[in-house]
This record gives sequence, C-alpha cells and structure tokens, in this order.
Amino acid sequence: MTLTNEKLMQTVVEAANDKKAMNVVALDLRGVSLVADYFVICHGNSDTQVQAIVTEIRKRAHDEGVTVKGIEGMDSARWVLMDLGDVVVHVFHRDEREYYNIERLWSDAKVVEKV
Repeated sequence: MTLTNEKLMQTVVEAANDKKAMNVVALDLRGVSLVADYFVICHGNSDTQVQAIVTEIRKRAHDEGVTVKGIEGMDSARWVLMDLGDVVVHVFHRDEREYYNIERLWSDAKVVEKV
C-alpha cells in the first residue's frame, strides 16, 4: 500500500507534535502552486529542538517507506527545509519563523492542520 500525500502530511504533523514543535501548521497548496501539495511549518525553541524535530520526521518518513529527497540547514538549525516530494517541511528556530513569516507568503493556501 502506498502512502498518500495527505497521510504523509499527517505523519509529519504527528512527528513534529511528538517532539513538542510549536505552532504546527499544514498548508494545502494543491491548486495554488506546483511546488508541492502540502507545506508543513513549525518551529522549535532551540537549535537542539529543531534538530530533534527534523530527526523524528526523517525517522517516521523512513518507517513509512518514504524517501527523503533532501534536507538543508540542519547544521545551523535555524531554518531546516525537508523535501519529502509532494510534502515540504519547514522547521524554523523561533526567531527565524517570526522573521520570514512564510505562512503570509502562502496566504492563498488553505490551512488543513493547525496545532
């Protein structure tokens, strides 16, 4: 059985929540952008927490048989971008999330999950 993009997005949200990610938001980009079907955006309060969130998401994706196509920013842990194909994950450090405010940039997208 193959994992749907919606189920993968939910798996990512659950993994982030399990590591106490803050303000987890999933945006449905279908019909808005060709970049991905979903963006999941969250933040941690420290570099260590950001890295733990990313590590947990990578582990859960692997457990579901999903190939992580790329991870950028893990060394600095200020803004980590994870490419899971049609689900793209942004894990910010608290300060960077406020600064970049990418939810505003994608305000045309429907919010499907907000924790």
